Amino acid sequence: MPVRLKKLIGTVLLVALVIVYAIVATIVAVAQLSESGPVVHLLFFLFSGLLWVLPAMGIIKWMIAEPRARH
Repeated sequence: MPVRLKKLIGTVLLVALVIVYAIVATIVAVAQLSESGPVVHLLFFLFSGLLWVLPAMGIIKWMIAEPRARH
């Protein structure tokens, strides 16, 4: 796969990941944390704010991986 195409696909995937992740995290926060205290809110948003990095790292590693040599 050409490098430019991989980077385009990866960029679209990253944008989609951030949008979907933000919506899901917001839905979970509204549904589950409405009666929780500030410490629970802090922990949830700290955890959920860092959790999206794991799938993003996978996408970025895939984007920058060298193409396999063809024999």
